[in-house]
Parts: sequence; structure tokens; C-alpha cells
Amino acid sequence: MKTKEISNRGYFICIVLVLLSVWACKKGQQKIIYPLNEKVEQVDDYFGTKVSDPFRWLEDNNSEKTKKWVEEQNKVTFSFLGKIPYRENIRKRLKEMYNYPRIEQPIRAGEYYIFSKNDGLQNQSVIYIEKGLKGPAEVFIDPNRLSPDGTIRIELVGFSHDFRYVAVKQSEAGSDWSEIRVIEIASRRMLPDQIKWVKLFGVSFYKDGFFYSGYDEPAPGQELIASNEYQKVFYHKLGEPQQKDTLIYEDRKNPFRYSYLSITEDQRYAILTVIAGTSGSEFYWKDLAANKSDFKLLIPGFDNDSIVVDNLNDKFVVMTNVDAPNYRLVIIDTKNSSKQNWKEILPEKPNVLFSVTKAGGCLFVTYLEDAHTKVYQYKSNGSLIKEVELPTIGTALGFNGWRDDKQIFYTFQSFTYPPTIYIYDLATGQSKPFARQEAKFNSEDFEVKQVFYKSKDGTRIPMFIVHKRGLILNGKNPTYLTGYGGFNASLLPSFDPSIIVILENDGIFAQPNLRGGGEYGEKWHRAGMLENKQNVFDDFIAAAECLIDQRYTSPKYLAIAGSSNGGLLVGAAMTQRPELFGVAFPSVGVMDMLRYHKFTLGWGWIVEYGSSDKEEQFHYLYKYSPLHNLKDGVCYPAAMVTTADHDDRVVPGHSFKFAATLQEKQACNKPVLIRIETRSGHDSSSLSKEIDELTDKYSFMFYIMGLKPIYK
Repeated sequence: MKTKEISNRGYFICIVLVLLSVWACKKGQQKIIYPLNEKVEQVDDYFGTKVSDPFRWLEDNNSEKTKKWVEEQNKVTFSFLGKIPYRENIRKRLKEMYNYPRIEQPIRAGEYYIFSKNDGLQNQSVIYIEKGLKGPAEVFIDPNRLSPDGTIRIELVGFSHDFRYVAVKQSEAGSDWSEIRVIEIASRRMLPDQIKWVKLFGVSFYKDGFFYSGYDEPAPGQELIASNEYQKVFYHKLGEPQQKDTLIYEDRKNPFRYSYLSITEDQRYAILTVIAGTSGSEFYWKDLAANKSDFKLLIPGFDNDSIVVDNLNDKFVVMTNVDAPNYRLVIIDTKNSSKQNWKEILPEKPNVLFSVTKAGGCLFVTYLEDAHTKVYQYKSNGSLIKEVELPTIGTALGFNGWRDDKQIFYTFQSFTYPPTIYIYDLATGQSKPFARQEAKFNSEDFEVKQVFYKSKDGTRIPMFIVHKRGLILNGKNPTYLTGYGGFNASLLPSFDPSIIVILENDGIFAQPNLRGGGEYGEKWHRAGMLENKQNVFDDFIAAAECLIDQRYTSPKYLAIAGSSNGGLLVGAAMTQRPELFGVAFPSVGVMDMLRYHKFTLGWGWIVEYGSSDKEEQFHYLYKYSPLHNLKDGVCYPAAMVTTADHDDRVVPGHSFKFAATLQEKQACNKPVLIRIETRSGHDSSSLSKEIDELTDKYSFMFYIMGLKPIYK
């Protein structure tokens, strides 16, 4: 070939590449070259089924190879996001939406009231204290001063009976591991006591110390991935080192159970709760006045869930779903606690009994009616005093207090109703606003409605939909569909300032109440767990189809998002119906259903999901496990997987393996990114990290949909 011909051919190739590049830019695409996802030979045999796991090495957070992979993946992700032209405009609007004072319900501690407040963009809310309710308020603890990056959290977890002390739980970088410290309330002095390797539960003060639940110290380097086994209950005497704490309870035969101990308000009884996993509990009681008395069984078995609300002398008030899938309230006599002798004070009703709290000698009973709350005040014997009037359809939470309280607090919120704290007079039953949150938007610009649609098997499912008033339903509205559907958790109306960014851009926020949750009681929960888990995915897919059929949106403009069990939901939906969605955000998801139970607290989810160690359960887990259902030759939605390096609840290996496999299998040019946050955990460890992640999600969503937000 002559030199001129070579030159002409090279020129031609350059022109073609330039034209292709211009075409790609016009289409809003960025060319992505993913890091090399190394594969290893790893095959497991599950009851004769051979399952390949070529990215097993990514389960090891501590290996240099995994750290390098994380670094390279983040380079690709942030390079892509950095080229989205309106990314900083979205960040600016999100900061505006979060930049308003937010206060949480005060807690009365004797003559003091303690509450937390965020001035707007503080990474952590500051805890304040004041005498009475008229101040002046003084800083009690400012977590923002405890670390340069604002990733240390502080939570109040228990008061001494005389209100002299309060226990606080401190965690760092988003990890579930906590350290308990004790503060003298009047002097604000922190005691030298320091309790390490605590997860999940608070403390219960008794006499000159407190009870707490703890684990053995994990091996160095295994803190964030090793299975947490043999949770024990200890008693700690103030002023002594943790090494001298007294072991109160352990179960050496059952390493995979939770246990915690609480003390009744009158300091008479200890209640020991033993939980099989995320559901299923057994209760024991002990009379603390009787020297050397043993714990006695109150409610046996792990097939149901119960909560001891209070005691009336030697009788316990218990909320339970024993023989009542929608829960009921009973009184159990300690002298004769067998089920046939329980006295029913609030029988099971068609609506779910969601919670029962106590204050001032009264009971406050919350029911769910189509996934929103109704609250009633009762006498301790179960006779109705009145219904608490709420502003609109939404969620009211709180109503906690002490026996000598005359007034208590509750918080009401909904999708476009920012949280408002109310003070409730127990004698008159009157509510008055105590603290309103004034977010920077006009709630009248938006409307909230609840629709019902049918799932694959005909089950009627409710869904909340939020959008601008008068929005034209033309099938082109950017829509953010989120869900959970598991662990008996109920998704209720709540205010999230970030979704205003979607709504302002002619977008739609949709939240269905899927089976597996608790919105309609234990039957609803069980209809979405174990071998019935596919119902949850069917409900979510049917929600997407409903939104498309009703012209709210279309696949190109439909994003799906969920975290944790909701991340599993998104992973399953996008692998089962990839053509139905334009964008997917599986966040901190349980993606490997065959190995989830081998890490940290994953064993606790076996009661919900099942285990691959059992043949029957392996088969249905394998059938929907997101990691194992990614296939060659399929065009999956554009995806941004999100996780964090300190997530020790759903370990990052789930997301790492899923993203690596999805990048390998993706059969079209839709991007597959993984965003791995540092010094953060299952939830964002600071507000700035939360805003950063939301900025990237919304920027990615609008960019993939080919839309330009209104912000300049």
C-alpha cells in the first residue's frame, strides 16, 4: 500500500471516529472502559447444582487486590459523573432543600428536656439540653466536633431511673459497631466507663449500673465482615472496667440469636428477650426484688412476635401476634402465664395494630389503615378515651413518656408535609404545634394520592404517588419508583426533602406497599417471605406496569431504587424484567442470596429469606438471586450500584460481585457504574455524604433519560 493511500485511509478512519464520537455525544452517551474484572475458578456444589462464583475474591474488603479494584471502579464512575453538565446545579438545589432547621422530639429526663437539632447542613445533629421547655437550650453533645469529617454519630440509648445519667452510643464511619459511654446529665461530665463491641440494642439502667448486649471482640481485620455470633447480656457497674462486667445470659447452643434485657419503669422486673433472627421472639421475666430468683418463661416459641409494653403491678401488658396476625393487646399474669389465661384488652381488628406506647397512665395505640396511621388514647384497662386528631393522611410517631407525665410529644409528617412536633395534653386530649420544620418549597404545588393496582396473582396493592398539581400524564415524566417489601417493615408516608428535586422537574415519586412488609399484618408479611419472596418482585413489577399503563411514565423515563432488602428488590426486578426500566439504583443490596448468611449479621435474615444450606430453600433462592440471574446477551437498564466501605450490615462484597458481573454481561451501551463511598456504612455516615450520593443519583438519572433539569 502506498504512503498516500495509508494517509488517506487514516484520515478516513479519523473522520469516522470523530463522527461516531459526535453521534454518541448527541445521543447523550459517554463511552466507558471498565476496569478489568479478574475472574477466578470457583465452583460450589449445592445439592448437585454447580454454581460458579468467579468474583469470590471481591468478598475480601481487606485485600490489596480488592482495594485496587475499588479505586479503579470509582475512577470510572466519578469520571462519568463529572462530565454531566448540570451535576453541580443539582447539588446546589439539594443543599438548598436540606438547609433549614430540623428538630427532633424532646425527651424528658426529670427536670430537663433533651433534644437534637440540625441547623441545616450540619453533618450530624447537635444534642441540646434545657431546663423546662422554655430554655435556654445549651449544647449537650456536638458530634460534629468529634471527627474532622463529621462521620461520628451519637445516639441516646438509656436513662438512669433517677435521671442522673444518660447512656450514649457512639459509632464511627457508618459502622454498626458502637461504643457505649455514660454522661452525668446535670454536670455534662462524661464518665470514664467505656463499653466496646456493641451492636443493635441500647442499655437498661438498674441500681448503680446497666445491662447491655455485646459480642466478643472480632479478630483484627475481620471487624467489618466476620459473622457476629453469641450475643451475650452483661451487667456493667459504673466506675468499673468492662473486663469486670457480669455475664447475665448467653446461649452456647444457639450462636445465631439476638438477646437483650430491659427493666420495667418501676424497676421491679427484668424482661429478657431472645430473638431467632429478624423475627420470632421468646420472652422471660425475673422478679428483681426476689433474691436469686431465676428467669421464668413468659411467652414460649419463636413462631410469633410480641412486645412487653408495660407492667401493671405483677401483670404484663403485651402486644402480640400470637393467634392474631394483625396483633392484639393482652394482659399476662405472672402467676399464671399460660396462653389460655391471657386477658385480651384490645382484640385483633381488620386494621393492623402498629404500635402501643405508654405515658401518664395511658396507652397510645396506633393502627395502620391502608399504610397511614390512626392514633387512639386508651386507659390502661383498654377503655377508649379518644382518637388523636391528625392534620391529614400521613404518619404520626412518638407518644412515649413516663408514668408521671402530664404532656407528651409526637411528630406528624407526610410526603409534602415536613415533620411537625406536637405537644399533647394528656388530660384534655388537645394537641398544639411545638416545632415546625419550614422546608424551602411550597407544598401546595404538589399533590399526593393513593391508588390501588393488581399484582400478578390478582392481589390488590396500594401505592402512593406524588407529583405536581395539574401534571400532564403523557408517558414522558421522569419517575422514581422505590420499594422495600420485607422484614415486616412498613413504608409509611414521610417527608424526604430530596424528592422535591424530582417533583420540581415534572417528575413523579411512587411508593408501593409490597407484600413482605407489615402494612397489613403478619399474613401480608408471610406472603412475601421465604418461598413466597417472588410475590414481592411481582408486586413491584406490577407497580411499574401500572405507572406505564396509566401514562404516568414509560420505560425510558422510569428509574427504580431501593436500599438493603430494597436493593435486593431492585436487583431482582431489573434481572427479571430488564426492558421495563430505564435506570436502576440497587443500593447496599443483598445480591448474593446463596452466601449472604456467612457475613456479620446476615444469619439473622435466614428466618426471612431461607438458607442455601437447605436444599428446598436453595432452589427458590437460586431462582431469584440477582447475582445468579444475570445473563449474557441481555440489555440491562443503565445502573449505578451504590455501597460503602464500612457497611458491616450488608457487606460491600454483594455489590462488588453484582457490579462486576453486570459489567461483564451487559449487552448494550447502557452504562453500569458502581459508586463506593468511603468512611460510610449501610446509611450515609454524614449529611454531606448523603447529599453527594443523591446528587450523583439524580444527575445520572436525568442524564440517562436525556432530560435537562430546570436549575441554572
